[in-house]
Amino acid sequence: MSELTFEQMLEESFKTIRNGEVVDGTVIDVKPDEIILNIGYKADGIIMRNEYTNEPNVDLTTVVSVGDPMTVKVLKVNDGEGQVLLTYKRLAAEKGNERLKEAFENHEVLKAPVAQILGGGLSVVVDEARVFIPASLVSDTYEKDLSKYQDQEIEFVISEFNPRRNRVIGDRRQLLVAEKAEKQKELFAKLNVGDTVEGTVKNVTDFGAFIDLGGVDGLLHISEMSWGRVENPKKVFKVGDEVKVLIKDIHDTKIALSLKFPETNPWADAAEKYAVGTEITGKVARMTDFGAFVELAPGVDALLHVSQISRAHVEKPSDVLKVGQEVTAKIVDLNEADKKISLSMKALETAETEEATEEASEE
Repeated sequence: MSELTFEQMLEESFKTIRNGEVVDGTVIDVKPDEIILNIGYKADGIIMRNEYTNEPNVDLTTVVSVGDPMTVKVLKVNDGEGQVLLTYKRLAAEKGNERLKEAFENHEVLKAPVAQILGGGLSVVVDEARVFIPASLVSDTYEKDLSKYQDQEIEFVISEFNPRRNRVIGDRRQLLVAEKAEKQKELFAKLNVGDTVEGTVKNVTDFGAFIDLGGVDGLLHISEMSWGRVENPKKVFKVGDEVKVLIKDIHDTKIALSLKFPETNPWADAAEKYAVGTEITGKVARMTDFGAFVELAPGVDALLHVSQISRAHVEKPSDVLKVGQEVTAKIVDLNEADKKISLSMKALETAETEEATEEASEE
């Protein structure tokens, strides 16, 4: 039997490794851009910076020390210079993918900082495994600028897991939707028709304003903004305004709001304030062929029929009156139930004529 040479015995004392194998090692040297490990092989293993982390320009001497144990994966047994190329990052990513797979199957909520803002969404890293969150799944509302999420820690779930196709998709939107639904449920349980609540103007349209009541939106229709007329809600409200509103109606998830508080109802004292025979002054608000509507107070319009404008014949109101003109007339009829008031300017002319006649006869 031939004896083994020293070199052969030394060679056999080292273990055999293969590409793709996971091995344990000990750090024997660290440089800013590489780590040298003793892996029990005839050659040392080397981890380049880009195989340790996805973070660029990291000084490896600040994160790894001589003597640290490491579990790594073999990329290439011989890099051409007698060294073994290793990766820490890819092994960590594989373990991270196992973590993500488990979270996907269990519908687990994950939390991680945003590592990168991409054109179509956000990239987060969980145990060196990357998760892409499309812009449409970042929030429950459209967000044009995602830069505010940079480095921010966010919660999400894995909605799609297919690492072979490099598709690991995160979803933050469904968490926000569920959270909002829970808040809405709690808030709806507290709200009642007739309550006065405070809210913030969220959006203003031509037909009204949407008010955020603290997680639930209510609609303040243009017809409920005042006892009087509102021509354009955008001239009355702007986004961010704080308002106190009355809950007029609740139907399923829809809330109707109002600023017509009962205590400010201009018709509340109509019998006294607008009694028949009262002489009153108002402004012409609008006109038709049969008469003019005169605003006596916000929410209180009275009809001045064309036949009651003057003792002289008036073909149509616009011949003698114009919108915005102030007129004085006599209340000749009041119907509180239907909220109708009739005026007459002719009645005042008649009264003036009668007074003049009486004075003339006395002389």
